[in-house]
Amino acid sequence: MPQQVGLFLFKNDLRVDDNPALARAAAEVDKLICLFCLEAQQPQSNLRAPSKLSPQRQTFLTQSLSDLHVGLRKHGQRLIFSTESPLDIIPQLITQHNISQIYCSENTGDYENQLWQCLVTRYPLINFTRTASHTLFDQGDLPFPLAELPDSFSKFRKQVERLDIKPPVPAPAHLPPSPELSGRWPQIPNVSSHSPLFNGGERQGLAHLERYFERNLASSYKETRNGLDGMDYSTKFSPWLANGSLSARRIVWRLRNYERDVGANGSTYWIYFELLWREYYQWYAHRHGKRLFNFSGIKTSKPTTSFYPERFQKWCNGNTPYPIVNACMKQLNSTGYMSNRGRQLVASCFVHELGLDWRYGAAYMEQQLVDYDTASNWGNWQYLAGVGADPRGHRRFDLAKQTKIYDPNQKFIKQWGGDNHDGVLDSVDAADWPVHGGKESGQ
Repeated sequence: MPQQVGLFLFKNDLRVDDNPALARAAAEVDKLICLFCLEAQQPQSNLRAPSKLSPQRQTFLTQSLSDLHVGLRKHGQRLIFSTESPLDIIPQLITQHNISQIYCSENTGDYENQLWQCLVTRYPLINFTRTASHTLFDQGDLPFPLAELPDSFSKFRKQVERLDIKPPVPAPAHLPPSPELSGRWPQIPNVSSHSPLFNGGERQGLAHLERYFERNLASSYKETRNGLDGMDYSTKFSPWLANGSLSARRIVWRLRNYERDVGANGSTYWIYFELLWREYYQWYAHRHGKRLFNFSGIKTSKPTTSFYPERFQKWCNGNTPYPIVNACMKQLNSTGYMSNRGRQLVASCFVHELGLDWRYGAAYMEQQLVDYDTASNWGNWQYLAGVGADPRGHRRFDLAKQTKIYDPNQKFIKQWGGDNHDGVLDSVDAADWPVHGGKESGQ
């Protein structure tokens, strides 16, 4: 019987530990190619695929890929890196190595799903397998069909929070070796020389997970989680969760061990609560597909916002009349990270104070955030814009009140220069513009 040659396409599962899709591939083929494609020029056809990642996000990704390569080498494998589209490089590998099986983890990105479906259609004789690796539950675990996903997080939580969560899948003892690959393959890019806020990779993610619980920070999470700056006020699991260097199931099982050994309280529960929010948005994205990126979201009516180019640039650069928003945006641009509270404030300002098309704010965050997650980012922006999973409609924050609560001494604002702005929102009379951006743009 001829050897079975498989290809594993990494995307948002950059780890060997608790990677069910990789474990399945290891069990089913004799030879395996492990591939990651970072396209040199991202597609320009829509708002949800920015042409350029921020330096911080780029650095975190390349660190994660380098670490994945090291992890694979320990299991007899290596990571093949390509700057071509999977639609270009995978056909070459299929022809050269007679690939019979192609594997990947499920993905919530519309672009990624279209790409996968294109490959499935092109190669009907190849067995394509996608496995849930990015969620706490498999779709079959949910107590409702995906088409009947609850229309609010509260309803979802009440149905799933007591469900058993499967234990993490151990890293395979050994991975099938790679076939001999011809030609020269690009090297994973060197990381930038600046010191990032987070270091990417599975080893860094697991080490951070242990440090967090060893310091007993979980026991006070609920009281500190709304902080604006610093490393200890929240879990900071999100960067590694986002690109799959760390799995949600691994976090929950470590949390359960902590509750057993140290004690459970409202704070430890709230960590799980926040992971369920993330879980809800993953299934929300699977449920609604392309509607995640529509101007009208999952609603039937469109927002009354538009696209004011100057206001958008001022928001991006932290030069609005709202110091707390400016500070958050400057923090984002400098570090690639922003607190959860900050994200709510800048999004509320973007939609309500500035009257901007929410999709441009979501796309900017996609470009900048080291912890960018398609489902959480676009789902949360829909929520704030009143076109998503919130039956109450718009979520508007009183920025002055929020500043008094979370930055009463303006320490955060001063640290990030939030009060340094020109005091002018619009330099052109409103009669002369805006350039309207409230169209569906073909989506």
